[in-house]
Amino acid sequence: MSHIYFAHPYFGAFIMLILSFVIFGLITELSAYLGNKFANKNDELLKNAIYESGPASVIQPNRINSNFYLIAVLFILFDVEIIFMFPWAVNFKILGIFGLIEMILFLAFLAIGFVYAWHKGALDWIR
Repeated sequence: MSHIYFAHPYFGAFIMLILSFVIFGLITELSAYLGNKFANKNDELLKNAIYESGPASVIQPNRINSNFYLIAVLFILFDVEIIFMFPWAVNFKILGIFGLIEMILFLAFLAIGFVYAWHKGALDWIR
């Protein structure tokens, strides 16, 4: 006897999860379709036009410096330590000396990673 057990307490949450993924996909596809259909594609001449007798604009590709991504990843990496330190601080008395030593080791590993990134030049904006 194999049947789906509809009385499970999380069955409704599972259905909501599936529906949210389907609706998200449909809205994403619909917005991409409508954006491509109604977008004004003839504005390139207007963007490159001379403005108030100024110099002619130079067409350059949009290039984002990779340092933006590197700094963002390092920020997230080192900011996560606050997320791990808050529950530790709340339960400090329960954890005792073992929790203190564990947090000191955790901060030491983060400090080693920070010093490594610093010496590799990851935090220098201009290389």
